[in-house]
Amino acid sequence: MRILYLSHYFPPEGNAPATRVAALTSRWVAAGHEVTVITGVPSVPDGVVYPGYRNRWIPQEDHYEGVRVIRVGTWIAPNKGTVLRIVNYLSFMVSATLRALFLQRPDVMIATSPQFFCGWAGVLCHWGYRLRNPFSKRPRFFLEIRDIWPESIGAVGAMSKGRLFSLLEWLETHMYAAADHIVTVGEGYRRRLLERGVNAEKISIVMNGVDRDLLEAEPPDSEALRRAWGLEGKFVCSYIGTIGMASGLGVLLRAARRLRDMGRDDIRLVAVGDGAIQEELQAEAKRENLSNVIFTGRRPKAEMPAFLAASDLCFVHLRKTPLFETVIPSKIFEALGMRRAILIGVDGEARKLVEDSGGGVAIPPEDENALIDALIRFSANRKELECMGETGHSYVMRHFDRDRLAEDYLELLQM
Repeated sequence: MRILYLSHYFPPEGNAPATRVAALTSRWVAAGHEVTVITGVPSVPDGVVYPGYRNRWIPQEDHYEGVRVIRVGTWIAPNKGTVLRIVNYLSFMVSATLRALFLQRPDVMIATSPQFFCGWAGVLCHWGYRLRNPFSKRPRFFLEIRDIWPESIGAVGAMSKGRLFSLLEWLETHMYAAADHIVTVGEGYRRRLLERGVNAEKISIVMNGVDRDLLEAEPPDSEALRRAWGLEGKFVCSYIGTIGMASGLGVLLRAARRLRDMGRDDIRLVAVGDGAIQEELQAEAKRENLSNVIFTGRRPKAEMPAFLAASDLCFVHLRKTPLFETVIPSKIFEALGMRRAILIGVDGEARKLVEDSGGGVAIPPEDENALIDALIRFSANRKELECMGETGHSYVMRHFDRDRLAEDYLELLQM
């Protein structure tokens, strides 16, 4: 097949959407298919173009593991605020659509969210192929839903309900209607789509997963990383991911204050990554002299296995809101794949997955007292953590191997 994939994010960006698209497309190329990805110039999360790239309105091409990558120009914006980010999203929708319509017609086209307007680029291309040649067969349009817009931006307080919000809801409904098929990443999302009137037969689930080759590679030097960050001899609980408005990571600072007052200098809380609220939280920790919480900032994706290996416990957390009960953060699969037990502060589907895996325990979101109790308990029972890590690893390798998931997705595309 000739497959066209529209994705706002792609490597060398290392966020969850980029990782998922790269993992799928590289496997489809290996299976003998011709895959093109239209994406932007790498710039997340700071809104600064990565070295070696230029943001130009004339599309640029490169390759990634056999995948043809076309990078279109956009209005670059950092991963914070609302207005400039929406301008960034809209500019990608326009430039990606225009470039796609000048390509040879694909057999299958996929547009993935987040973000929302990337999905609409797929809709516009779907219509555009019909207008370009009304008598030729249109490519089948698969819409991939990894986030429910605009509900998700309302849930974190980034936009209040009003006329603009209502317009986005109208666009959301018509985007679902335009797709030939919708692929989503979990049962919670499927239920949300059904609530919005999407036909059940039109929805399939292909979840995120783990890369077996990466996880079975030579173990990283976790002791060197511990020395570099002053973690020697400490019990390390790490949050690894985007420190955005949805993360609710104020709970880390509240827990750090109490641990300091309790004299528990043996416990370290580590936040690896950056995002819209990272600087604010880091500044607050510095003002209060919370030496037991460490913000590393954004680190290269190649270092993530070492950070996971250096952690005694991995913390997965989102703000307490009904919408996030549908979310399954991809960091769950990575942590369990690296044999690291999880402390999860997310209700709903994510909590169920972790508990079913036997690879972790749950606490209520935004509850620093429950977080502290768990840290104290596990700092004295590291053998229990090791057992949970092994159990969780076995579970995700049985059910969420990316090789198998890519095959399942490919079967959908070939229907």
